[in-house]
Amino acid sequence: MYKVPNEYRIQDGELGSTDEVGNNGAFLPPYQSFILRVIASDGEGWEHGSVALPDRCPNWCEMCFIKDMFWDAEDVVIQYHLAKSQYVNVHDNCLHLWRHVGVEIPTPPKELVG
Repeated sequence: MYKVPNEYRIQDGELGSTDEVGNNGAFLPPYQSFILRVIASDGEGWEHGSVALPDRCPNWCEMCFIKDMFWDAEDVVIQYHLAKSQYVNVHDNCLHLWRHVGVEIPTPPKELVG
C-alpha cells in the first residue's frame, strides 16, 4: 500500500501542499544526518517517488529507506532504465521509484538477485 509521511510534507512555498491532495506532494524526510528530498505522486495508475540530493545521486540504502517509508515491505517497486530514445534527465542528482497499481511486477528468482 502506498502512503506518504505527512509529518515530512512541505506545506509552504512553491512545493507546498496539504494532505487534502492525498499522496501527491513534496516531502523532506530526515535520513541519518541529512534530509532527503522526495516528490511523490499517484496519478494515472502509477505510484511514484523521486528522491534527490543537492550534490549527488541517492545511494541504494537511501532509496531503500524511501521505499520502506512510502510503500509496504512486501510491495515490489522498481527503478526503470528506459530505452535511450525515451530518456529524460531533468535533475542530475535524482532517482525514481515506480509501482504500477493493480499490476503484479514479475521478478527474477531471489537466488539470482542477491
